[in-house]
Amino acid sequence: MTLPAVVPGTSRLPAAVLFDMDGLLIDTEPLWFSVETDILNELGAPWELDDHKTLVGSSLKVSSAFVAERAGGAVTAEQISEQLLLRMRERLRHALVLQPGVLDLIAELDAAGVPRALVSSSFRVLVEAALEGVAPLTFDTVVVGDEVSDAKPHPEAYLLGAAKLGVDPADCVAFEDSPSGAASASAAGCFVVAIPSVAPIEPADRRIVRPSLVGIDLNFLRSLFD
Repeated sequence: MTLPAVVPGTSRLPAAVLFDMDGLLIDTEPLWFSVETDILNELGAPWELDDHKTLVGSSLKVSSAFVAERAGGAVTAEQISEQLLLRMRERLRHALVLQPGVLDLIAELDAAGVPRALVSSSFRVLVEAALEGVAPLTFDTVVVGDEVSDAKPHPEAYLLGAAKLGVDPADCVAFEDSPSGAASASAAGCFVVAIPSVAPIEPADRRIVRPSLVGIDLNFLRSLFD
């Protein structure tokens, strides 16, 4: 893989760009909230948007345990996990909506030869369904939730994404929409561009907050490494 050349007298591009999926590239948070609400309603338990906000960016294990607890012990976390995967897989195959600015940014990265990875907490079955739904959006490598030992906010997923691309995480830009995802990318050493979808994210060292991907281009990425 050939990395983009550094032009003398200019700021450099990142060695790679690492993207979260849910909420960042694809407007999936309403789908997750709808599925969670359906499951809890069927079990006769309440579920509010604030409940969903606490789970944004969480692993399936954490989310399933939380939902099962909210159901009052009527079902196990494993049963919730099975239902979440089954229902979300079907929804992800149809009528997915890319977030504004995604296609423009991907086109610029392609033109400049900047490698990109998808780094998601979702399990492979859901990531594959989502990518099927937004084809031909592709990535040089993909990291999914069921191939890491420690979920976000642990840095393992972003460290693995950078390793698969053969780059230093410190030379990468990571785009995230959740507090746990931003914490994961920061802990891995990436420069983080946070675009909050549901829960707020605070700026920090080597972390800035933007309202959307709209307007983010190669010049913006170069400016991060001035």
